[in-house]
Amino acid sequence: MAVNENEVNAFHWLMNMLESVEMGLVVIDTDYRVQVWNGFMENHSGITASRIRDRNLFEVFPDLPEAWLRRKVDSVVMLNTRAFTSWEQRPYLFRFRNTRPITGTEEFMFQNLTISPLSGPDGKIDKICLMVYDVTDVAAGRLALEKANAQLEKLSMTDRLTGLLNRGTWENLVDAEYERYRRYGNATSLVMFDIDHFKKVNDTHGHLAGDEVIRHTAGVVKSALRQSDRGGRYGGEEFGIILPETDANGARIICERIREFIAESTVKTSVADIRYTVSMGIAQLGDEPENYMQWLGQADKALYRAKESGRNRVVVYSDDSASSDASKA
Repeated sequence: MAVNENEVNAFHWLMNMLESVEMGLVVIDTDYRVQVWNGFMENHSGITASRIRDRNLFEVFPDLPEAWLRRKVDSVVMLNTRAFTSWEQRPYLFRFRNTRPITGTEEFMFQNLTISPLSGPDGKIDKICLMVYDVTDVAAGRLALEKANAQLEKLSMTDRLTGLLNRGTWENLVDAEYERYRRYGNATSLVMFDIDHFKKVNDTHGHLAGDEVIRHTAGVVKSALRQSDRGGRYGGEEFGIILPETDANGARIICERIREFIAESTVKTSVADIRYTVSMGIAQLGDEPENYMQWLGQADKALYRAKESGRNRVVVYSDDSASSDASKA
């Protein structure tokens, strides 16, 4: 039978389109043998259409999520309808390297995927078309924006000098811990402490050296705390620590570790080597405080007693004697 010239031209145009379109086109049969593999797939995989034709897709690409893709394809065949997945659900199907110059920071190509059923002349679905879209620019832009927003949120919650929580954020957590105690009654302690004679440090060595002392203090706090603990810079040279699931004795152990480490440390600055101490007050939460501010007040009173009784010591709120319940270096 003579072949119609128009049909030949149409087929030629169709093949040119399949080869030049900026998305991956893969047609597989129900045994996952590759029938069509266009230029996009050749360029990014390094495998030509002639090499992959009639080969099992999972044998050529063993890192494909086989179980996941089979479930998707089975659903498409059974329901005779398209399925679509985005890079947010699965970053990519084919592990192609990212070659886009604008988003070169991303290691792999982010992909959206459409899976479509293809039926033969008898109406039976015997082929499946996978359409792979390169959405690296969109995905990278979205991820960069989310990262920037996360950094901005973190900056709004943290103190720039120390990296600890700022006063507002930390006080909100004190309030939340107070409410948690009211609900569950688990032991929890609050610590307030500051740097002894910090004004003298600033007056003698300057504010830049004072900033180094504050940063050093914050570093010691971070290294001493557990994952559930929350440290904050309350203002100037004053700091606070929330110690969930911790009674006064447990809080004292943590505070003594911080106090002793600081007392034995030397902060090397451009103007001088500085040694300093801290005074610390602890308040285990009980039934007396009517709100978190009163709890803060208790810890602050303990801190005042620590400074009044000689500094460089830890005092627990409600102790009768600073000399008997304070630890001095």
